[in-house]
Amino acid sequence: MVLVVVFGAALLVAVLLSGLAARTVLSTSLLFLAAGALVGDGFLGLIHVAPNSPVVAATADLALFTVLFTDGMHVAFPALRSAWRHPARALGLGMPLAFAGMALVAHFLVGLDWTTSFLVGAVLAPTDPVFASAIVGRKEVPARLRQLLNVESGLNDGLALPVVLVLIAAAGPASPHFEASLPTIGLELVGGLALGIVLPLVVNALVRLPGLGAEAKLQPLLPLATGVILYAACHLTHANPYLAAFSAGAVLASVSPQSKTAFEPLGEALAELAKFAALLVFGALLTPQLFGGLSIGGYAAVVLAIVLIRPASLLLSLIRSRIDRREQLVAAWFGPKGFASVVYGLLVLQAGIPQGGQAYTLIAVCIAASIVVHSSTDVPIARLFHVDEPDQAPAGLPGAAPDDAVPALASSGAGVPAPVHRPDTAEAPDART
Repeated sequence: MVLVVVFGAALLVAVLLSGLAARTVLSTSLLFLAAGALVGDGFLGLIHVAPNSPVVAATADLALFTVLFTDGMHVAFPALRSAWRHPARALGLGMPLAFAGMALVAHFLVGLDWTTSFLVGAVLAPTDPVFASAIVGRKEVPARLRQLLNVESGLNDGLALPVVLVLIAAAGPASPHFEASLPTIGLELVGGLALGIVLPLVVNALVRLPGLGAEAKLQPLLPLATGVILYAACHLTHANPYLAAFSAGAVLASVSPQSKTAFEPLGEALAELAKFAALLVFGALLTPQLFGGLSIGGYAAVVLAIVLIRPASLLLSLIRSRIDRREQLVAAWFGPKGFASVVYGLLVLQAGIPQGGQAYTLIAVCIAASIVVHSSTDVPIARLFHVDEPDQAPAGLPGAAPDDAVPALASSGAGVPAPVHRPDTAEAPDART
């Protein structure tokens, strides 16, 4: 219960400071990370969390799933068809360059063998804009930039996982509880994608049946129920939950925009809670012993990962693109390491491979440094943008203006949703940072 009390206290402080955080460099993400470190074994010792503790993997896994599910709802397929080129560059060229660059740094500065070095590169390749939400969620920021960061982060988690699993299997003798093979990994990816597509389609078909439909006050619970079933189904069938979460969010937003609109406030709140809980638990792992176990070369690798490898790789991938130079620089800077890297880093540690502990230390310090740096700079950089004209984000992407009429989920006798008009409301400040 101590962990629950600490979480509640940190949540109260975060809410009270959220207005200030939306205007300054103060970061609520950093608050939870620091709170976890303070009450962990490294300082006050109020809670005892080990890297191999089930609560660590469970909270990070659930947080990543929740964030990807809600992020997927911002990228409906019609919008993705008109805005795929820049994310494709980032994923097809920028991500492999970052992967290779981090591997070189880990090998030559930290002394890891080549296989483990590439494993570290794969773990740190995914990005997570939840720690740069002032960039992704504010209308002052050009829609094209927000689209790039959101789609890139939504897809690179699932793309990195197969590489991580293959490299763990290739790194040497592993724990007997860890199994990885190319056919198994392929089935997990296909299964995750299939579940993420089929389940929302089935739910949408059920809603449209005559006589069925959600009451207005229960409409937000329909996507929530879909997400809960999907999460459980993925773990029961060993399907890839992260690819399933993002694809399910995108499919649901495409076939049922009213579901997205109804669920959005609840979904954002749930994603915030899951994120804060995972940050608190991860913070408890950040002990002086962990930081003391990283060499000078390791700290140099962390600095290079944040200020050179990610920025250079994305800038190279965007050469001759239609994004202007200022937007390219902002996109290059905001490649924060997040929950995917936490989950994959724990896989590395728990697999029992040679040099796994050394690799995990490098990964954990890099994630912590990235959270601190990126979550503290998103608001100041977002303020550099000034939009004089209304935002023209394609429908279904962050920043898109909502429709004046939003169909309800309840069906009529013919199974056709009836429109429900919503009054315009003032947008609350984004306090997710």
